[in-house]
Amino acid sequence: MVAGCNAAPTNATATLNTTNSTMTFPLQRTEAEWRQLLTPEQYHVLREAGTERAFTGKYWNTKEPGVYRCAACGEILFKSDDKFDSGCGWPSFSEIAAQGKVIAREDNSLGMTRTEVLCAHCGSHLGHVFDDGPAPTGQRYCINSASIDFGVDTNVTLWKTGGKK
Repeated sequence: MVAGCNAAPTNATATLNTTNSTMTFPLQRTEAEWRQLLTPEQYHVLREAGTERAFTGKYWNTKEPGVYRCAACGEILFKSDDKFDSGCGWPSFSEIAAQGKVIAREDNSLGMTRTEVLCAHCGSHLGHVFDDGPAPTGQRYCINSASIDFGVDTNVTLWKTGGKK
């Protein structure tokens, strides 16, 4: 059985209180700004650490070449070359686009211990990483479609400038 991707809420000011430490991210926005920039589903997933139902997100079965960016800030997080069909119903990647693009932290919500994945630039919740992926990394980044935007051109900047999608 594949574990889901629910997590504890992400602090909307992009400063997360973790066990004995505080995480601060380069991109800081207010609660009102995040609500203005994101759809209600994106806000729930990215800022409140929600999850979409398996097999319902728009990228779970995408096979086109391109890159996946954080839907909140536009940072390139994953490449289609590292996407694989894990059968879990969420987009799955065997590795991140580059070191430092995501932050992993312990998540003890829902009565289990998992590793939550956050965007290193804005602190948004993306999903979870598990140690049941393919070689050579052995990792499965289980990512919510609502937390990412897909693009075929790696040079296109998808930074949101205002308004809902």
